[in-house]
Amino acid sequence: MARRKKGRAINGVILVDKYTGESSNFILQQVKRLYGAAKAGHTGALDPLATGMLPICLGEATKFSQFLLDADKTYIVTAKLGERTDTSDSDGEIIETKEVNIEQAQLDTVLENYRGRIKQVPSMFSALKYQGKPLYSYARQGIVVPREARDINIYSLKLLRFDKNEIDMEVRCSKGTYIRSLVDDIGQDLKCGAHVTMLRRTAVADYPAENMMTIEALNSLSEDLTIDRSMRNFDKLDALLMPMDTAVLSLPELQASDQSIDDFLHGQPITHQSELALGSLARIYRKSDLKFFGIASVDRENEYWPKRSVVYKEDYFG
Repeated sequence: MARRKKGRAINGVILVDKYTGESSNFILQQVKRLYGAAKAGHTGALDPLATGMLPICLGEATKFSQFLLDADKTYIVTAKLGERTDTSDSDGEIIETKEVNIEQAQLDTVLENYRGRIKQVPSMFSALKYQGKPLYSYARQGIVVPREARDINIYSLKLLRFDKNEIDMEVRCSKGTYIRSLVDDIGQDLKCGAHVTMLRRTAVADYPAENMMTIEALNSLSEDLTIDRSMRNFDKLDALLMPMDTAVLSLPELQASDQSIDDFLHGQPITHQSELALGSLARIYRKSDLKFFGIASVDRENEYWPKRSVVYKEDYFG
């Protein structure tokens, strides 16, 4: 007999305003507990130092978290000039100190070099894997391993403030961009070094910043966690959830018949005339009630094959 999962089969996306000092996984576990959810996942970790938008997917929405991981993001960052640290942020140890003697024109010239498509070597204190282990596990042992420069895109890099040995910037960037590495590289080009002292993520894809909720606010809407899940009222928390298809709104939409949806859920393609290129993805909805059922890939001409399908279940407890 299959084991029953512990928690509610609740589906949706909650935008958490992460506070500083804790890992994204710690925040995730707090949210999962508040919602009594059976399954939860975040959409790209923020450093413990960082604050701001952390979309957390609950239930079937976790199937689409990769799309938010791959989405463009926007950050506000404060960088201190004249000091370089081993982690490229203020949580690390200072490894180099230099005098700051920077003019506005020099700073503008250096920043211009980081706009558009550039290559970036990931930080040793990142979660990227090398021989099956995250880079930060090597870094904590003082081991430096080879890392290839990766293509990233800095869509916008705005200087918000320049005050002697400190600068504020707004960065809108593609997936895979490490803001700590960006600041470290800028500091090296300025020949004085730099590290991150404040980092806040203000946007992920097109999610509205005004929908972010702090953990404190979520706690205030939660009933006593010592009450059994089957007896607790989650209405106030559930009202904050955004639909799971918000993670894939960048994809084109296809509405299908009830029979086609049934076929889709049984692993069969939806036949529909398509102008999409082979390999393209689309959002799938049931035409009769516009209910979202997942995403499909155009793997053959006019055939939408299941890529990620949504299974709807009644709430269950364990």
